[in-house]
Amino acid sequence: MLSTIFHLILLLVLAFITISSETVNGILLTITPAAVETKPELVQFSIEPIELPELAPVEAASDHGLASQVEVAPLLSEITLAQPQAFAPEMSRINPFSQLPKTSGASLGTSQNVGEVSSMFSGRTGKKKQELLAKYGGTQATEDAVALGLAWLKRQQRTNGSWSMRGPYRDGSLMENETAATAMAMIAFMGAGNTHRSGKYEREVMNATQWLVKQQNRVGFMAERANDHEKMYAQGLATIALCELYGMTHDYWLRPYAQLACDFAVDAQSPQGGWRYQPKFDSDTSVTGWFLMGLKSGEAAGLDVDRYVFMNIEKYLDTVGGRGYDQGYSYQVGEEATRSMTAEGLLCRQYLGWQRNRPEMTHGLGSFVAKDPIDRRDSDVYYWYYATQALHHYGGPLWQKWNDKMRVELPAMQEKNGGEQGSWSPVNDAWGAYGGRLYTTCFSLYSLEVYYRHMPLYAGQAPAAAEEDDK
Repeated sequence: MLSTIFHLILLLVLAFITISSETVNGILLTITPAAVETKPELVQFSIEPIELPELAPVEAASDHGLASQVEVAPLLSEITLAQPQAFAPEMSRINPFSQLPKTSGASLGTSQNVGEVSSMFSGRTGKKKQELLAKYGGTQATEDAVALGLAWLKRQQRTNGSWSMRGPYRDGSLMENETAATAMAMIAFMGAGNTHRSGKYEREVMNATQWLVKQQNRVGFMAERANDHEKMYAQGLATIALCELYGMTHDYWLRPYAQLACDFAVDAQSPQGGWRYQPKFDSDTSVTGWFLMGLKSGEAAGLDVDRYVFMNIEKYLDTVGGRGYDQGYSYQVGEEATRSMTAEGLLCRQYLGWQRNRPEMTHGLGSFVAKDPIDRRDSDVYYWYYATQALHHYGGPLWQKWNDKMRVELPAMQEKNGGEQGSWSPVNDAWGAYGGRLYTTCFSLYSLEVYYRHMPLYAGQAPAAAEEDDK
């Protein structure tokens, strides 16, 4: 009882005591037990390193050689383009390259055309290459010429991995275009089965690839330093080179570069349906053919290519010819048809899905064999390049007649001695003074590699009736 009374009195006394807020400097913590006992867990994160490809070292004789590894995401500068004087004043304020939007990268789907398969490049090596050589009329002489030509190209490669249109060889071009020169040489090496991972010229292709991808800027353009009217030619060739190399190897680090080149091509297509000297502005059959082959190479390699780009090319080709029974193709709308543009136009039509038995194709290709066969007195490696490809795809007696001359005349025109052994002289060629020795050599090699460079589009299809009449 006494204890109870004492504590009650103590509690009443404490109740009347007030504490100033200025004297409170502590923190009241209330701790209650958790309903469920938790135990922290340690989570381990593992970041796997990305292995970059081992690049072959460049034999640098100067301080301008490249680093020994490809930068998968290099810092790329935007294009600075000299303004074309032929444009209207309002156009001169626009840099057409910097205005290009990026594609989403999502394909709308692509359709396989006649004979087109993902193994477009599968005949360039091994047993398949030998089978195609025998089937389509290649000889030891054509293969020896290819070997000699590639050896010449190897000797011309510069220490940084690129090639030059001007030299150091004789009879170079009057104008420089390193991107075009490098892409052309790469295409010649790859046509014979060389890549940056295999082949006799593996090192040369690797060094060239290393140089070429370093030229690509954020919108995919690779020919900033070329002359205005040569930029898009070079870009088309470089697109072919990257897409073919990716298609042959499926090397993962190449895909972003090849895809970006395809995206640029799609974005740069003009309202007319083709390409010319500036993105989205005007079209001609020559530049259009190069971009079509670049995009078809990309499509065959498994890259994303908007299918509508090919429909637009068909519409453009309809405007420059090919709609009549014997009508050829012109360089631009309203001009006269020429043999080189007709050959290029017909090859484009083949890749766009024309059936082999179309009379326009039979008569067009037949006129090449009958009226304009390969003749060293009338040299035109550009025409020969396109006619050889189109006739090879077509096959049959027309191809046999063409090839009977081509496989003899082209090796015979190759220089066999001296410092330029293995090359083809540009003297007397239709565009030789403009393109120079590298141009005539590369285009001659493409023709001699035709037996296996691309798988034939119409293999196994029967000859057309009109062709039987021409035999």
